Amino acid sequence: MVKIEILEESEHHVSLLLKETDRAFANAMRRTLMSNVPKMAIHRVRFELGTITDSQTGEVYESVGALPDEVIAHRLAMIPIPTFHDEFCFLEDDPGNEGLPREEWGTPASQIIYHCSARGTPEGRLVTAGDLNVLGEEKLQIPELYRGIPITKLYSGQYLEFYAYAVMGVGSDHTKWSPVSGVSFKSRKTATLEKPTKAKALWDLDLSIKKSDFKNKKLEDIDKVETLILEMHHVGDGTARIDDFADAITLEEVPGEYLFSFETDGSMTPRTAFEMACKSLSSRFGSILEQFSEDL
Repeated sequence: MVKIEILEESEHHVSLLLKETDRAFANAMRRTLMSNVPKMAIHRVRFELGTITDSQTGEVYESVGALPDEVIAHRLAMIPIPTFHDEFCFLEDDPGNEGLPREEWGTPASQIIYHCSARGTPEGRLVTAGDLNVLGEEKLQIPELYRGIPITKLYSGQYLEFYAYAVMGVGSDHTKWSPVSGVSFKSRKTATLEKPTKAKALWDLDLSIKKSDFKNKKLEDIDKVETLILEMHHVGDGTARIDDFADAITLEEVPGEYLFSFETDGSMTPRTAFEMACKSLSSRFGSILEQFSEDL
């Protein structure tokens, strides 16, 4: 069974060590994170068109701007929407859709509605994700860290008003529903000090890794090995020190162990994304096994 060790975890990034597995599983997890983890994203926008008059100043505003509605809708789709998997279902699975045409699908069980109303100013009013106000629970509001995401800019006589509808989806249907980025994995490596005398070409550079970091000529600490790999570029191919350093330190892959890392877009924590990916992958493997059993 695959073993997982958390090496580093923050609100948006996680680094893991996968043990007792192979490259195929690590790659399956990578693809599942990108394509099969459900996430909320704005899928439909209803723009209010026409003109409005300020009751106090008498100034007339028109629903025009520098950016077409299509571009604004695209920007809205990329804004991280808080995702709570146990509180929402896919739009297609919403029981409240029964008897309704598809264009009218959606209830509080499957969608989140945001409203935005902004007016331009002579110096220019920047409309951001913070101008979206959720019509629902406060926890569904755009996270503070992302409220500064720019949408458009409005000047005198311009206004923007719309209702944006966020629904659940997966990255295999559209990238706006992919909650992760920078998903990567590589084999874990250890280092062996083969020729201490030649390795002096690296120690003389006074970088992070020292001879004292090696125990019995071995270096197994994950972070230090990764730092060493980067620092060996100073004495590797294409440098003037390659002849002096040669193969003073060798690197060897650890069988069945992989360093796995990714970050999320803020719609959910990395831990949640990984747990959902594990559930999705387990379900898919279970379906395959069930199909094999039926066929055989």
